[in-house]
Amino acid sequence: MQNMLLAVTVTLATVFATAASANNKDRLDSRTISTIESRFNKLMELANKHDISSLHTMFWQSPSALLVAKSAIPSEGNWAGFWGNAAIDRKLHDIAASGPVVLTPDLSKLKIIGLTPDIAESYAPMDITVSYAGQDGTPKPFLMIITWKKVAKDWKVASEIILPISASPAPGAVHRG
Repeated sequence: MQNMLLAVTVTLATVFATAASANNKDRLDSRTISTIESRFNKLMELANKHDISSLHTMFWQSPSALLVAKSAIPSEGNWAGFWGNAAIDRKLHDIAASGPVVLTPDLSKLKIIGLTPDIAESYAPMDITVSYAGQDGTPKPFLMIITWKKVAKDWKVASEIILPISASPAPGAVHRG
């Protein structure tokens, strides 16, 4: 009976260890998360400095690199995707040339997950102050979702999606959804 109990225990332990290993296989180690956090902070610093050439180096150099941002061209819609590095550089230049741009992320809510060992995603709510394409220069809430791609030994921005969000309703306000 003890041998059977031991066999069942070992079998269950093996099953749980295998399941845990499968669930953790795409997780990033703390060093990698720290590296991506550092890259995120550098991205914010360069954006706030309007350093377009340094921002260029942070993006994956590919026609598949993507920036989703406010559009100034009505035929593109209010928000649009800008594919490839030349389009991303032009968009970032146009935004920076419009006046002050300040990105203020809530770093306490920055979340980074591994999708694969070479692909990660970060999520951060932030306030963005910008006067581009009809925006009035008042800080407004956004979400920034970045897909990071490991290229050689460095993490690059493969896609940056900036989404406007509604401000939280005032305390006591009635939601009429």
